[in-house]
Amino acid sequence: MGLTYSYDIYVRPRNVGRVLANLAELAPPARAVPPLEVTLPGGDRLVLPFTSRFESEPVDCSTSSTLELDMSLMFELDDALREYAQTSGADPDADGRIQIGYIYAVIRFESLLHPGYASVDCWAATTGMSRTFARSVNIRKAFTDLTADSGGVCCLFDTGDGGPEQVCWLNGQATRGMLSGLRFSDRRAFAATWADQEN
Repeated sequence: MGLTYSYDIYVRPRNVGRVLANLAELAPPARAVPPLEVTLPGGDRLVLPFTSRFESEPVDCSTSSTLELDMSLMFELDDALREYAQTSGADPDADGRIQIGYIYAVIRFESLLHPGYASVDCWAATTGMSRTFARSVNIRKAFTDLTADSGGVCCLFDTGDGGPEQVCWLNGQATRGMLSGLRFSDRRAFAATWADQEN
């Protein structure tokens, strides 16, 4: 089994639609599949340039605790992404961005860390992509910017091996440190520090 690294964003449930709309802004402009209509638990509807379990049939989450998406996203080039482009055969576009995908997203409307928050976990599909997630400054910036723009309280970089996550964004500030090094007794105590951003 390969590496499966992810960026995990935590927001109040009312902001899930904002996260998804902001993710859609990162999608490539051209799509070979139909758009996906998603109904969120509160009844809001979104049309997204992604698939869910590789299908484009409408998804109703009004009685579901999770939503799964398959995404391709565009990122500004940096050294790690240039190296990825050379090995993957992906070509940068005219704006100096490169398409990465598939990225698998799992949206939990009640996160595992804190039931009052939703989580949007964006997983790399391959070992090479996971390594790029770990090394790319611009991928990290894209996910921390996404957290900030969506009213998120926290963004973690997770290596999926049960070890401590790296904290990328916390309560309105970009940060860099391992969760285990932030002097919280456990993950629940960490989640209790999240500020509810009213925006």
